[in-house]
Amino acid sequence: MSADDSRTAEAGRPGPPGPAGSTADGGPPLLEVRALSRSFGPVRAVHEVSFTLPEGGSLGIVGESGSGKTTTARVVVGLDRADAGEVLVRGRDRTVRTRGRAGRLARAREVQMVFQDPYLSLDPRTGVEAALRETLALHFPGRDHGRRVRELLDQVGLGTRAADALPRQLSGGQRQRVAIARALAVEPAVLVLDEAVAALDVSVQAQILNLLADIREQTGIGYLFITHDLGVVRCVTDEIVVMRHGAVVEQGPTQRVMAAPAHPYTRLLLDSVPRPGWDPEAIAGARRAL
Repeated sequence: MSADDSRTAEAGRPGPPGPAGSTADGGPPLLEVRALSRSFGPVRAVHEVSFTLPEGGSLGIVGESGSGKTTTARVVVGLDRADAGEVLVRGRDRTVRTRGRAGRLARAREVQMVFQDPYLSLDPRTGVEAALRETLALHFPGRDHGRRVRELLDQVGLGTRAADALPRQLSGGQRQRVAIARALAVEPAVLVLDEAVAALDVSVQAQILNLLADIREQTGIGYLFITHDLGVVRCVTDEIVVMRHGAVVEQGPTQRVMAAPAHPYTRLLLDSVPRPGWDPEAIAGARRAL
């Protein structure tokens, strides 16, 4: 990612958070994950993972496939249940069962997710405006949603020209903008982005990342990025959590961890990024030895 590509993301970055478990003003963090664990039979997917995301912050969870980062994200969103641990949004525990439809919808509005493949996450038979109206009607019934639909389309840089389009009539980047608009429709506190730009061309990735940085600056929303792409992490996050075999091996401010990684696995991830003189066989050997 070039310096120009990261310009907007850097501009929208807030100051550093306060001590772990609190915000700068002493209140609870936006998102707090405490000793989260999840197993699938004998496979320990996530083991005692803990981190915090301050109000308006952006945190990246990185690691190779099978590291446990996506399972962690699914538990945070509520698509999977933890075996142990807590997930709190502004001090409220999301791992406690909620009774009643209204309570479940309120919890769903707190944390929304944008998936890797926007074509699969959108109904191919439903137009853009209809998809947004459907989401708004579910969470905010009895309102006229026309104005809000126009605001959302403008917010993600599509405008009303895309309102009647079906997903197959849009480019990959446009479809991902629709997915982001649908997630933002319920005004979440936290947006989880699971490899949300991985399926896009590099130039389109930069556009989406800059869009997300603008939205963060405008709304104060918190981001949880799940990615294997260290360029994305460097560009748009304040803090980084490095996972391996379901556990956190290193975490801290993104710039510090990227500049001076303390754990051998983090150094291996950085060394695995292709560049002039890069030796993939040496990287493979280091991975086997780790």
